[in-house]
Amino acid sequence: MTVDHAPPLPPPSAPDISVVPSSGVESLTPARGPGRGFSVPRWLRRAVGPLLLLLLWQSSSSAGLLPADVLASPGTIARAGGELIGDGTLPHAMGVSLRRVAVGLLLGGAVGVALALVSGLSRLGEDLVDAPVQMLRTVPWVGLIPLFIIWLGIGEAPKVALIALGVAFHLYLNVYAGIRGVDAQLVEAGESLGLGRWGLVRHVVLPGALPGAMTGLRYSLATAWLALVFGESINADAGIGFLMNQAREFFRTDVIVVCLVVYAFLGLLADALVRTLERLLLQWRPTFTGQ
Repeated sequence: MTVDHAPPLPPPSAPDISVVPSSGVESLTPARGPGRGFSVPRWLRRAVGPLLLLLLWQSSSSAGLLPADVLASPGTIARAGGELIGDGTLPHAMGVSLRRVAVGLLLGGAVGVALALVSGLSRLGEDLVDAPVQMLRTVPWVGLIPLFIIWLGIGEAPKVALIALGVAFHLYLNVYAGIRGVDAQLVEAGESLGLGRWGLVRHVVLPGALPGAMTGLRYSLATAWLALVFGESINADAGIGFLMNQAREFFRTDVIVVCLVVYAFLGLLADALVRTLERLLLQWRPTFTGQ
């Protein structure tokens, strides 16, 4: 009597792997299947939304659904921007506005950081500085424009002072919070290693407060451009705000939108510079970058 045995089943197929040499060590990585290597670039995905919005805007203007006296079409705005650049009006206005923001940012930044250091590093400094700053912070700084005009006149000084005031508060709050947010165990570790007061401040406290300072700088730049819009409404004879006021008098919505686009572009450029500065100064801090 014979017993028929079924043929043995083939072993399960293993996933296709490829050997990729790296630094003299062979590493196994799964081979990509067909079609998996293609992905849409991120910059292209991010550009889809604005392009669709521009297309809808142009279509509405061409169809008469959006009158030109309400909002000019993108094509008209582009032509107006080209004319302003061609005759030098827009570059000159940008230079004047950038100079005002730079001076206000330097003055306000120096005052805000200095007050934050005094208040954050010393309990006596906190008692003397923090309460007055917090009281002034609650006052709408735009409402101080009439006082600035009385005190400083109608020249460049009130415009720069308004920018500096808005910048100082943001930097003070974030730098102060960064200093007081430093882990106490790090301070104790520094003391156990023999660091004195100024050594702790230099090697432990200030590096720990740097992320907060970078956040404050980003907020300060946004506030600086906002303050510039209000500041250039104070009897300005040059600058982007001056162009907007002139365009308002003649109902030039195309020029107004060009100025708004310039404000947005300068704000994005400033934010990109701060991001680059963060990457250079905060390389020691690993962060989550999204998935």
